[in-house]
Order: sequence, then structure tokens, then C-alpha cells
Amino acid sequence: MKTICCALAAFGGALLVTTVALAEQFDTAVPMRSGGAATFYVDGHLSGAGDAEFMVDTGSGFVTINEVTLASLKRNQRARYSRELRGVLADGRELVVPVYVIHSLTIGKSCRLQNVEAAVFPGKTRQILGLSALKKASPFIFSFDPPNLHLSNCPDTTKLADATETLLSEQPVD
Repeated sequence: MKTICCALAAFGGALLVTTVALAEQFDTAVPMRSGGAATFYVDGHLSGAGDAEFMVDTGSGFVTINEVTLASLKRNQRARYSRELRGVLADGRELVVPVYVIHSLTIGKSCRLQNVEAAVFPGKTRQILGLSALKKASPFIFSFDPPNLHLSNCPDTTKLADATETLLSEQPVD
């Protein structure tokens, strides 16, 4: 019994340390805008389609994009077909949509995620930042005052750009 208690205490201590370490990871704050009716939006960028606005929806399993955005991504070879997804909409209707893997999605100005799955909805529907992207930047915190999305595990695009520029400037010019 004494061994079990000590093992549990050691395990509990390890959990505490892990939790404290995770709290320090929220190094990327993305400002959100209120859309009223308890909706929040973030700016984003899709490589091959340009700037976009996304409604943040932690209840959505996938990023969703519309057909117009998909057409741009495909034209620039920045999306590849993955599979079909059958889902139930909030109003109870069932919908089958294609899922594509998007080459690169930047949330805010500094959280660039690669190979993000996105469900494609018909027409020019609103685009949603769902869990297929948020899980890649997890753990995350959704705060209301001020409205921010705090993300972890984000490669900083400004640091990536600076590193690329440094490497290019070090290359000999012919």
C-alpha cells in the first residue's frame, strides 16, 4: 500500500509540473473582434488565397472554407483533396462536404500552421477557424476580456521570414 501511495504522489507531482510548464506555452496572442451574438473573428491568411476572416468556433471539428477560397487554393496548388465528410448542421440537416488539406494557414500575424484539414462549404459561406487548426496550436485559451485567442506551438512567421532573409543574404550572388 505504501508503494502505491508513493507512486501516486510521484505521479501527481509530475502532473503538477506538466500543468505549470503548459501554462508558460501561451506565447502567441491573436486579437479577436466581437461579431455580436457571442461570436468572435480573427484575421488569417491562406497561402495561395490571401487574407481571410475566420469566425472562431471551438465546437467545429474542422476549419471550413468556401468554394471561392478553394478555387484560389487549387489554382495556386495549395490544397489537395483528402476525403468526404458527412456532418450534421446546427439546424439538423445532414451535409456531405469534401475535405481538403490546405498547405498553409496563418492565424493572426504570427501563427503559421501547415497541412490543415478544411471542410469546403458551398458558395461564399462564412469561413470558420475550427479544431483541425486549433489542435495544431494547442493548448489554447479563448479569453473574453480582452478578446484574444492565446495559442501555443506556433512557428512565428516573422522569425521564419527573418531566418529566410538571413539565409538568402548569405548566399553568393553570381
